[in-house]
Amino acid sequence: MSDAFRFCPVCGGTLESRSLKAGDPDRLICASCGYVFYLDPKVAVGTIIGDGDGRILLVRRAIEPGYGKWVFPGGYVDRGEEVLAAAQREAREESGLAVRVEALVDIYSYVGRTPIIIVFAAAKIGGDVQVDEEGLEARWFGASDVPWSDLAFRSTHEAIRDYFEGRRHALRTITGETNSAKC
Repeated sequence: MSDAFRFCPVCGGTLESRSLKAGDPDRLICASCGYVFYLDPKVAVGTIIGDGDGRILLVRRAIEPGYGKWVFPGGYVDRGEEVLAAAQREAREESGLAVRVEALVDIYSYVGRTPIIIVFAAAKIGGDVQVDEEGLEARWFGASDVPWSDLAFRSTHEAIRDYFEGRRHALRTITGETNSAKC
């Protein structure tokens, strides 16, 4: 990926791959001004929406990667956007549902992969199920009905497994109040 970036965004000088500190990976550094160009990960959110009857909503993707595979609603967090707001926004955009985020399922990251995926458990509080241009269809699935071999991503599989196994982490507000009783 570092081959894709050749010029400094500050001064336009040439970026070089150099070691800044022993033990750290090489970094892209501007040969002219010394600016360090960090290749940071992208943050994505996912929302596993429960219907109150033990089922979750999955959307079949109409885009690559994973065209035709199943996922829970999710997408990238915009710069400056709060992650819970991003989870609610993505749920609304991709499923048509307004949700209440209830707990953190977990955070997923993988060696050699750019995104860090933060997955939340949520409850439907309004709206009607529908898909946007990124989805082919949306359906409710119980644990035994999930199309496990047709899930789009490793994080999708692991998060749904963790969700149905009851792994949830309480959300806390800035004042320390618990938003979810299940930990």
